[in-house]
Amino acid sequence: MIDFLFQTVLPFAISAFVVILITVIAEKYGTKVGGILGTLPSTIVVAFIFISLNKDLNFASESAAVVPAELGINLIFLFAFTIFVKRSVYLAFFAAFFSWSILSFSLVYFDFNNIYLSLVIFVLLLVFIFFTLDRIKKVQSQVRVHVHYTPIKILFRGILAGIIIALSVYLSNVGTVISGIFSVFPAILTSTMIICYREHGSDFASGMAKSMIFGLSSVAVYATGIHFLYPKIGIFYGSVVAYLLSIITTFTIYNLRNKFD
Repeated sequence: MIDFLFQTVLPFAISAFVVILITVIAEKYGTKVGGILGTLPSTIVVAFIFISLNKDLNFASESAAVVPAELGINLIFLFAFTIFVKRSVYLAFFAAFFSWSILSFSLVYFDFNNIYLSLVIFVLLLVFIFFTLDRIKKVQSQVRVHVHYTPIKILFRGILAGIIIALSVYLSNVGTVISGIFSVFPAILTSTMIICYREHGSDFASGMAKSMIFGLSSVAVYATGIHFLYPKIGIFYGSVVAYLLSIITTFTIYNLRNKFD
């Protein structure tokens, strides 16, 4: 019963709430706010608590080492989607998932678990991709849009996100590298892009993707935090401190983000 709760019910409920919240925020306040707040650690928190309880703290800590590098691959996922979405949303998702699959398999193949190299990979990809989209491709953030909300529309958002996240968390507890990879499977990114494109078109989806690229730093900070903190202060305090660090990172990013566009 507890396994079912952590593997299915809780991830489903949290992810459904998160995707509904961030898409509504983006529509009300624009993609800068929605994209950055939408990348606050959410399902990764549930995933690593479950991994810690089912295995142990050291296993979870080792799993977290690959997360920043995998988040770098998620940046490539968003980059590929943004580049191709104006041509075809199907091509965009094919390119995004193809690149994600190949690069993630490489991390598993090489049994990647170096936290420092992982952080370097993430930072380099973050700078390169954001600079390319902002300065070369000139992808613009979008202002608020007016939406008529219906129960069906809200339900669609929640169910879509919940199914994807519950599946990714269920598959996470396999091995240290695979656990780390699936803890940040681009499920919320995928469901958010589908919703944004479906309701507002390619420009809005691109603007959201650009902001989420910047915002994923908070998840990298959270993963780095639990990598070092779990073995020292345990699940509860390690999660709390890591989350506080990610919130600080989010507010810092938001202030920096206002200097662009």
